[in-house]
Amino acid sequence: MQGLIDEVPQHVLRIQVRLFACRERLVAATDDEALHDLRIALRQLRSLLRPLSSIAACADLQQRAAQLGRLTGPLRDLEVLQRYLQQQELHSAAQLRQPLLEKGYAELLASAPLTQLLRALDEWPQQWREAASSGQLHGLDKLIRKRLRKDRKRLAQALLDPAHDRHRLRLLAKRLRYAAEAYPQLAELPKRVRLQLKQAQSALGDWHDHWQWLLRAEAEADLQPCVPAWRAALQRAEEQADSALLGLTAGFASSD
Repeated sequence: MQGLIDEVPQHVLRIQVRLFACRERLVAATDDEALHDLRIALRQLRSLLRPLSSIAACADLQQRAAQLGRLTGPLRDLEVLQRYLQQQELHSAAQLRQPLLEKGYAELLASAPLTQLLRALDEWPQQWREAASSGQLHGLDKLIRKRLRKDRKRLAQALLDPAHDRHRLRLLAKRLRYAAEAYPQLAELPKRVRLQLKQAQSALGDWHDHWQWLLRAEAEADLQPCVPAWRAALQRAEEQADSALLGLTAGFASSD
């Protein structure tokens, strides 16, 4: 129990260092992966804190991370699209979106959610110590196991729904996968099921990208040349996602 109480702030500190580094990489514009890495760090922070949401200090920090995640989502979508256009040598369409990207980076760096999260991370270790000294962390391992079982049950039930929503399945799969990575000893998920989760999330992510691009093409005329390829890719991604979800459903059934 004490080990877990010590491990959580150590993990938060590692994520905090990565977030600071990502911010500086964005400021310096040194590479093309800074925003992506920032979002991964945010996802890991949220996954670490979500099972602890009944603890006030964790709920507040998790909420701030979620706010920044929502802010950076559309910018990351634009970033991925712009790189695709460059790779396809659709230079005019790519160049048209470059100023939007640069404006988005500047707005992110000046945003209240980023500033507030980094400030909250500085203050959080003291809040965690106060929670520990007041007994709020009693039964921490049981609390985490309970939340992870709930996440697993929610995903398993969604998989069995004949009218399942791929958007919801994608979010549920991501939530369970990253929570299991945050707490591997408490997740009670076989290695095979973790791999199936990763495969399902990847297939659903590919499907989501093409679905979203097709929606954009309805309003952005310069994307129309991409539509036939995107429709074909969407169909392939749907098939791959459905196959991965079937495997995950079977994996859950055999591990119960």
